[in-house]
Amino acid sequence: MTTRTGRRLAALLLGPAAALLAFAAPAAAAPAGGGLDADVSVGRLVLDPTERGYRGSLPITVTNRGAADTYFSVTIVEPVAGSIGHLSPDSPCGFQGLQDNRRVVNCLVPGPDLKPGERRSLSVAFQALTTPQDVAMIATGGEVSVNVGDGNPAIADRESFDARFRSTSGSLRDPVPYVQDSQARASISTAAAATLVRQEDGSYQGRLPVTVRWAGDAAHDFLFVEATTLPAGVRIWGTDPQDLPSFFTNFVVPGGRFMPGEERSFAVLLRAEPGTVPGDLGTAIFQLDTQWDGNVVADADPADNTASFAVAAG
Repeated sequence: MTTRTGRRLAALLLGPAAALLAFAAPAAAAPAGGGLDADVSVGRLVLDPTERGYRGSLPITVTNRGAADTYFSVTIVEPVAGSIGHLSPDSPCGFQGLQDNRRVVNCLVPGPDLKPGERRSLSVAFQALTTPQDVAMIATGGEVSVNVGDGNPAIADRESFDARFRSTSGSLRDPVPYVQDSQARASISTAAAATLVRQEDGSYQGRLPVTVRWAGDAAHDFLFVEATTLPAGVRIWGTDPQDLPSFFTNFVVPGGRFMPGEERSFAVLLRAEPGTVPGDLGTAIFQLDTQWDGNVVADADPADNTASFAVAAG
């Protein structure tokens, strides 16, 4: 899959962040002069075990230390790759790239301009899709900085923070380092064959059962399948269920991001054009890739990332 395609899909389906963070339009320039300044303070980020990974929120407080009314933005570096989610109260946010494979997000401080001396609080939700453990863990490297205006390069103040994972017994004591996988552990399997049945318009349509499995906790936005080989005249017509439209030779695995150990079965819809001659049409090959920030993540075992099946029309 090309990087351009990957980024287009990433903008639509970015794990928690896609549905939770709106891309910010440029805001009006902050007023010049007037002694603009601010500071930022952050609380603790404690991630509690849930039925689907860990969840928690980070409290942030911004104070206008300047002499003029103005607005501010905060830039957040997530401590766990792929974990950043909702800003509360809601406010426009935009991705600023990666730092050590972790997302950097810039968000306007919610509400109207801050008056001199005014303090305003917000929070950022996080979800780490990793299996809860019976020991406490810690991930370092989180950071929040405050800027005058919308991402002004002059940082007024910054503060670092850690993510602390509560154990399944409720403890935060003696945390061990959390080490996130850097390689994907995905696999795909399909039925051995798909038979396409003639329709009233003369085309042929059929369903192919597909199962995708995921192990580990590497950061990812979605899993993507490319048909590297398709019989002449055969196209991918979608999936069931379906999150996004297919692009005739590829599709996004439905259901969004995966938890370690999760297995997902669905159907791929296939179509052959009218005029197709009934009989064996040939072999198709699917290639499964893991997408993170518009790029393919290396897989620990690429051999199980392909599946082939026969296609027939009858």
